[in-house]
Amino acid sequence: MLILNLVSPSLLKRCLSNHHYGYMITKYRMKSAPTPKTALITGGNNGIGLEISRQLALRGVHVFLAARNPHAGSEAAAQIVREKMRCTFVPMDVSDSASIREAFRLVSSNIQRLDILVNNAGILLDHSQPILQTPESVLLSTLQTNAVGALLTAQTFLPIMGRGSRIINVSSSGGQITHGASTFAPAYCISKTTMNAITLQLASALESKGIAVNAMCPGWVKTAMGGQGATRTVQQGADTALWLALEADAHLTGKFFQDRREIAW
Repeated sequence: MLILNLVSPSLLKRCLSNHHYGYMITKYRMKSAPTPKTALITGGNNGIGLEISRQLALRGVHVFLAARNPHAGSEAAAQIVREKMRCTFVPMDVSDSASIREAFRLVSSNIQRLDILVNNAGILLDHSQPILQTPESVLLSTLQTNAVGALLTAQTFLPIMGRGSRIINVSSSGGQITHGASTFAPAYCISKTTMNAITLQLASALESKGIAVNAMCPGWVKTAMGGQGATRTVQQGADTALWLALEADAHLTGKFFQDRREIAW
């Protein structure tokens, strides 16, 4: 009955009179469902990363949830799968280039194209420690995870990204320098300023390939990092990343956003 509804009455009469059932079915068979979009979310096992993963999966995206903690990452992915959505856990430590390459091997063996990359993984080690007392180890570890790791992930996964793909870097207003630098958690803020610079560099390099690269600030969100005193929910924190991943103009690139509005670098 479904085929009959797709065929005009005159064509149906002609096909039936000439016994062209096979022809009709071949010519008017239903098209297969489109391939779902794919996304890789780093630091996807909790907080904003988990919410981005869940919301993308809810919208039909096949999510590859990356996390360095195998137990926490696999449980987060299983939670999404239990809600009847597509999610695959990928072990990945963004501070380790070998781990990033292995994650690429696993993901690229399952899909041919990556539509969305969200560089969300991040650490906050220094809190209110002043810059003059920031240990070298804290500064280097923070930069490696929050900034260098995002760049290496983008470089490594670029072979399976193409025109229309999008890279979203989860940054922070703490990285803004237009009106002076924030003195809160200097290593963290410096890492986010660096991430913003990486966003601009990648946007320039990938514009000709049709790949959009933008940064976003989720605000002060109630997560393990943000604490319970934070003023925003994870849903609010994830919203702009979701907008950039699925709804924003594909030609929009090299920008910094909060609450879907462009903000200063």
